[in-house]
Amino acid sequence: MSIFAGFGSDNHSGVHPDVLRALRNVNDGYVVAYGHDEYTAQAMKQLKEIFGKESAVFFVYNGTAANILGLRSVTDSFHSIFCAESAHLTVHECCGPENYIGAKLVNIPTADGKLTVDGIEPCIIGIDDPHMAQPHVISITQATERGTVYHPEEIRTLADFAHTHRMLLHMDGARLCNAAAFLKTGLHELSGAAGVDVLSFGGTKNGMMYGEAVVFFDQNLAKNFEFIRKQGMQLTSKMRYISAQFSAFLSNDLWLRNALQANEMAQLLAEQLRSIPGIEISQEVQTNMVYAVIPNHCILRLQKQYYFHRFNERTCEVRLMCSFTTQPQDVLRFAEAIRKTIGEK
Repeated sequence: MSIFAGFGSDNHSGVHPDVLRALRNVNDGYVVAYGHDEYTAQAMKQLKEIFGKESAVFFVYNGTAANILGLRSVTDSFHSIFCAESAHLTVHECCGPENYIGAKLVNIPTADGKLTVDGIEPCIIGIDDPHMAQPHVISITQATERGTVYHPEEIRTLADFAHTHRMLLHMDGARLCNAAAFLKTGLHELSGAAGVDVLSFGGTKNGMMYGEAVVFFDQNLAKNFEFIRKQGMQLTSKMRYISAQFSAFLSNDLWLRNALQANEMAQLLAEQLRSIPGIEISQEVQTNMVYAVIPNHCILRLQKQYYFHRFNERTCEVRLMCSFTTQPQDVLRFAEAIRKTIGEK
């Protein structure tokens, strides 16, 4: 029996047909390498129209590189970076930030993945003390690893706090599109306009094949990024293939349509789970993630048919992901499997 992987991650989905078409359309002929081509110029123009003409934008292959290199450009090895203890930056980057930047990650406990000033403030210690790591960056994830969303005013509060303390605000925006779709707002309103200094803007989880953008809202912060990107082995020669994807992704609201589909399927899944006795939704469902507590015997049986993750190995809380390719019949079939399995002993 094959295992359905559709609820394991939004990375498990395929590539949107419009993106594949864009890749085919730029595949003929010769263009200058390393981003000096018309397709990259077009994609940069589109991104600057969204994030501001004063911004500096760079393409890299993946989200890990976008986060680490973006932070590397504004951080020294004697600095500290504050993030939620559930953040991808600290849990799933294989110590990449520590290894490549050399900075100290300060993990802050949160119930819902969202940082607050109250949670960060007690950690702001040792300012100008040469014996201690110097607080320098607050890194937030939008949407968070718990599927929750920062509202613009929450981001502004964190940005103002950071700037008051001579710090910067970084955003891991791997699922920024899902957050914007939930809040019915624009991408810039949830990033640069709210005070974010450095953004990792992702498309891979929302219909692209690969490729992420690093956005600096102050060009002075990006003055060495060309060299940092090259040293970080992320300067792609055939950049037209990342650029063409972004152009398609940003055209005709494709990014929004994909995010809305994923979010709507998560809402449908949550509704189905709430109707099943013995299932508890453990986080507010705001984007394309559903966190639920499911009896252990049910998890073990379901995982023979469906691929999904336990969020915590010591508990029965699982993470269920929807993507732009998730269909109502996928959700209903999965819910029926849970209903059938949960009654089994």
